[in-house]
Amino acid sequence: MATGSSRQTNRWGNLMNWKTLEFEQFTARELYLVMRARSAVFVVEQSHVCLDADGHDEQALHVFAVEDMSRPMPVMAYARIQPGDAEDPEVVIDKVLTSPARRGDGTAEMLIERVLQAIAERWAARVVRVTAPVSLRGFYEQFGFRKTEGPFLEHGVPFIGLTCQLRGARTALGSWRRERTAAPVASTFELL
Repeated sequence: MATGSSRQTNRWGNLMNWKTLEFEQFTARELYLVMRARSAVFVVEQSHVCLDADGHDEQALHVFAVEDMSRPMPVMAYARIQPGDAEDPEVVIDKVLTSPARRGDGTAEMLIERVLQAIAERWAARVVRVTAPVSLRGFYEQFGFRKTEGPFLEHGVPFIGLTCQLRGARTALGSWRRERTAAPVASTFELL
């Protein structure tokens, strides 16, 4: 299964280098920057008092975008994909974040498109699960997710569980998203 990187520009013309890596493929600097971005968002910004390095990174696939690697915080978007196992076969998307500098510019949509493409290439016809703040339900529904559980409190915030059934790889990025008719644009602030 192919892993690697590619470049893509968001709707504001910002060029980002997108990477899809297995844990062993990270350079030490990339791993440090991803863990730093996760800590900045989940621990500092969202006040999640939990161990971010939770023991699931080594078996996961990691999708992220970086800008200038010489900057102290170059990670613009990130998501972790857990493949599931015999006990829980659903593919799980978690640790989803966008940098404050990229919220509302289409970067979050590009992230989810790349995540779904990576899942379809590796685990076709599998159910995909994500938990998200209730306010992001419409954001995930544009990609075919449907509410399956909740609401429930996670870190003091109302969350819901959403799932979708993938039907195979799409040929072009952007093909995962459904056209929205008169629907308000989802705020990606909560994706942090």
